[in-house]
Amino acid sequence: MTRHISAALDTTDARDVGRRARRSVAARLLPFVFLLYIINYIDRVNVSFANLRMSADLGFSDQVYGLGVGMFYITYVLFEIPGAVIVERWSARKWITRIMISWGIITILTGFVHTATQFYTARFFLGAAESSFFPGMIVYLTHWFSARDRSRAIACLYAANPAAALIGSPLAGWLLGVHWLSLAGWRWLFILEGIPAIAVGIVTYFYMTDRPAQALWLPHEQSTWLANELQRELQAKQSVRHYTIGEAFSNPKIIGLILAYLFALTGTLGTVYWIPTFLKRLSGFSNSTVTSLLLIPALMGVAGMLFNGWHSDKTAERHWHTAVPLLAAGSVFGLSTAFHQQVPFAVACLLLGSGFVYAFYPTFWAIPTLMLSESAAAATFGLINSVGQLGGLAANYVIGFLNDRTHALVASFAFIATVYLVAGILVLCLRIRR
Repeated sequence: MTRHISAALDTTDARDVGRRARRSVAARLLPFVFLLYIINYIDRVNVSFANLRMSADLGFSDQVYGLGVGMFYITYVLFEIPGAVIVERWSARKWITRIMISWGIITILTGFVHTATQFYTARFFLGAAESSFFPGMIVYLTHWFSARDRSRAIACLYAANPAAALIGSPLAGWLLGVHWLSLAGWRWLFILEGIPAIAVGIVTYFYMTDRPAQALWLPHEQSTWLANELQRELQAKQSVRHYTIGEAFSNPKIIGLILAYLFALTGTLGTVYWIPTFLKRLSGFSNSTVTSLLLIPALMGVAGMLFNGWHSDKTAERHWHTAVPLLAAGSVFGLSTAFHQQVPFAVACLLLGSGFVYAFYPTFWAIPTLMLSESAAAATFGLINSVGQLGGLAANYVIGFLNDRTHALVASFAFIATVYLVAGILVLCLRIRR
């Protein structure tokens, strides 16, 4: 009898330690990860706001702008997989520091371009500098959060995506109107938004901790509990199937995820880099009005990501939580093609479609973590993200080409709607279980 009571007390104590460890880790890491991704996303997509004036000032066609945006993804893709593996096997803290400082410097230099060639070059090197940031962060979260908390942790990371728009949109609207030191506002947009990446990159080196065993800020019993919890999860995955990197890459389910993500990012990256231009041309609104309207999908995105990640963890379901936002976004963009002449309705469709799609991100990235671990998982995150990012190259060039060829936006809306719908259908065709 005494033995049973003692065992029950030990179990209760372990659960209490676990709860405190999970809360401590979330409180320390998630706000900082959120900040890093806000800075990352603002610097990546500020070119979409700059283009409200940049192409006109420099004489760029839509095709030149689209190709320049796409150049980023050529080098971004090349270093995704090696970078993710470096985070797994070496150090997330040191690698993320390197990424942030280098991309901040290149973002500042982008503010001084004058020709298409210079624009292409700046985007090319920005992709190389920023490559592997996102899959590296996903790998980093797997070092700290077990499967039951992972979708919410990834949702917190991804919520920085629309949150960045809440900050970046009004900031861009203001900076586009300045003309300091004989430099146009869109140039200051790049210059001023590159500085925080360098500053926070330096802070990252001293603030981030690679793994629980190295966490001096975490009590010993909590770091031990967390390390044991993650090790048990790793052993459970390996007891079902231990994938090598090569086996993971050839797995049909992983190939399905890659294709789904490729189509999804073709839509999202086309939307992100063109939505300010779409709204301005469709409505004729001022730059400040356009940037203000873009707060709507940003707010939808924050709420959608956090709720969808929470509900997905609560129900332990991933596929429908991933597919529904994609199918909803595709349907709304499809409506915009049918009603493009009714400006208020078409604008509403663009804003809603841009907001719906955010919710798919956290639940999508929870799917491969159900079957893969360690280096295979890290390399697969890099592979999925790198192939998906090719959608950024394809989408932006195709949209620029369609705009120049048709002298209208309807074909681009139809293109975005189609890739969203295909992505949602592919996700529903997958069958990956915990």
